[in-house]
Amino acid sequence: MEGMTNERSQPVRTTARSFDVIETLRELDGARLTEIADHLDLPNSTIHNHLSTLVQRGYVIREEDTYRVSLRFLDFGEFARSRRKIYEVAKPEIDELADESEETASLLVEENGEGVYLYTAQPRNAVPLDVYPGKHVALHTTALGKAILAYFPEDRTRSILDRHGLPARTPKTIVDRDELFEELETIRDQGYAVDDEERVRGMRCVAVAIKSENGLVIGAISVSGPSSRLRPDPTEGCLDDLLRTKNIIELKLAHS
Repeated sequence: MEGMTNERSQPVRTTARSFDVIETLRELDGARLTEIADHLDLPNSTIHNHLSTLVQRGYVIREEDTYRVSLRFLDFGEFARSRRKIYEVAKPEIDELADESEETASLLVEENGEGVYLYTAQPRNAVPLDVYPGKHVALHTTALGKAILAYFPEDRTRSILDRHGLPARTPKTIVDRDELFEELETIRDQGYAVDDEERVRGMRCVAVAIKSENGLVIGAISVSGPSSRLRPDPTEGCLDDLLRTKNIIELKLAHS
């Protein structure tokens, strides 16, 4: 048993190196072999071996001297996303929410203590945002993330904060634990969360949690837009549309 425990807890170096190469290619948006080696501080020969294997398996493509992540990862991403029932149920409702509000509407879930966007709809006149399916964000910086944290058990939230901290994204980001827990209590009381330029300057976001039939939070939906267009008090703006969408999604989840 002890040997099995150690085997499970120790990362496989070769596998870890391959993922380091893949993540570097994503970060650099493609790179030459020597650039990857310099970035990871590894010998060219080591990087070459990993790249050759990844190219052979179709996870990396080579364009002259530049290597890039292949579209094969898109297939995996779509498969992972489609396995989440909430995505299939919420997608058409998010589209309708975006049309009604004329602002960006999003669906976010928690994974490994971070927020992951599953779907985003941006109508024609919406201000483009840096959100897309698969993007990871710190939960405390977004209305979506705070709406989820508000309904987690406190010990789970504290564990997430121990792991990821409270990094600041803008001067308005909450970076104090006590302040965050006070806001989470307010969110539970009022039934919605607001991100007032806490992740992106000039942008405001309103979100509500999505719960399963047994009352467990499984995600959140939001409307985001410029602070000049979204009112500070969402009860005077998009909240009714959000709550209606939340109700439809939760009913569909319960009966599908």
